[in-house]
Amino acid sequence: MSVTRSGIEAELLIGGAGGAPERERQTAVSPASGEELGSFPLGQAEDVERAVAAAVAAFEDWAARTVFERAEALERVLAVAEGRREEIGRLLALEQGKPFRREALPEVDEAIVFMRYAIEIAKQLEGAMPAPSSRARRILVYRAPRGVVGAIQPWNYPLGTLGGQIGPALVCGNTVVSIPAPSTTLAAYEFCRCFEEADFPAGVHNLVTGLGAVVGDALTGHPDVQVVTFAGSVPTGRRIAERAAGKAQLIELGGNGPTVVFDDADLDLVVPDAIRATYSLAGQNCLAAGRFLVMDSIYDEFAERLTASVAREVKLGDPLDEASTMGPLNNATLAEKVDRHVADAVAAGATVTLGGSRASGFPTDLYWEPTVLTGVEESMSVATEETFGPVAPLQRIASEAEALEIMRASSYGLSSAVYTRDLARGLKFAERAPAGTVGLNSSTTDIEMNVPVGGRAGKSSGIGRTQGRYPMEEVYTELKTMIVNLG
Repeated sequence: MSVTRSGIEAELLIGGAGGAPERERQTAVSPASGEELGSFPLGQAEDVERAVAAAVAAFEDWAARTVFERAEALERVLAVAEGRREEIGRLLALEQGKPFRREALPEVDEAIVFMRYAIEIAKQLEGAMPAPSSRARRILVYRAPRGVVGAIQPWNYPLGTLGGQIGPALVCGNTVVSIPAPSTTLAAYEFCRCFEEADFPAGVHNLVTGLGAVVGDALTGHPDVQVVTFAGSVPTGRRIAERAAGKAQLIELGGNGPTVVFDDADLDLVVPDAIRATYSLAGQNCLAAGRFLVMDSIYDEFAERLTASVAREVKLGDPLDEASTMGPLNNATLAEKVDRHVADAVAAGATVTLGGSRASGFPTDLYWEPTVLTGVEESMSVATEETFGPVAPLQRIASEAEALEIMRASSYGLSSAVYTRDLARGLKFAERAPAGTVGLNSSTTDIEMNVPVGGRAGKSSGIGRTQGRYPMEEVYTELKTMIVNLG
């Protein structure tokens, strides 16, 4: 495959073979350049049916293999992916819009690392041997794969999420049907072709492309799918959770990353973290710092320093240009949402200290200027909703209690952060913060790969925990008890 030219014609990958009944195709267009990158088939419910049937047929043999045998097969896939990392990364940059060297290539590496890490963790999963009530009995409790996993990926981190979903699912003995987001289908397809090139067992991993309302609905509600894992928007996540009722679920949804800056915070630490957490991937990250709650006494200084640093350090440009630190937004729907959020905030009294509109002079109109807003109020959508763009809304607060009140009122509870020189003060605040992950003098996006990530109960940020051993123990396997009578 060459990613410097148009013409990648993706196919459905079902049962170890490409091809399918003739389907309408959708053209993939680069948000960065506007060029056509290729096309993919719009799969139908019957394609999902074939993929699930292939996964069911492959399950018994795959589950019966030892974890070491499964690991060996997956390592062959990763070896192929490592050999193709540059071309897949370049395609991801063109199709998603993220800078090639800074974000796209590291995401390919991340997908590989997630899968390799899952391989090593799976070798260490343990069971138990509870004490029996009779001398003639032995009781074994061990982890068994659940069956067929339906895995749906988002467009912002299509490969990193793919690796984080299917790596642990497969090495634990499940079979998988994956559905990539339409706007990043080609990158996912090329990564998944590594399974074929590595002679991976047919039917163990399958890929169906198409629209979520068609293939996603068919997959999540299928009676032969035991696990559903999804990362994406809150409305879609809720629909999936309803359709997957009764199945094991791992659903990661949105957040707006409230970052609290106390009056004693070290701004030399806060400002660089804020830039990284707000403008990486142009803010298209569910863990991004989507709002800043800044105490009054330090507010003006923080606003001035952040504005100056963003203007100096964030370089909007072509994802293939080595000088670019930020690329375009991925799609028109999102760009219109960012337009609306910023315009509504300005109309309600917020001030634009930097950016504030789409950038001109680029091949597409999806390039949005890195933006800083001051004077943001709780009534503004840019404060309470997930903007998902390169916007830093700065909101003035008077106390820790006010910050907690704002956070508790939010419908989101995925990731947050607090900055203070007083670690005891910060720790007490972090313990009370209603979020699944809290950074103390660390940004909302500073997540280690072995820690659990997920939303707070009662919020709209998801169900379950991704990463490390947690999804393997809680979602991709289930406890099975064997009671043996020795006679």
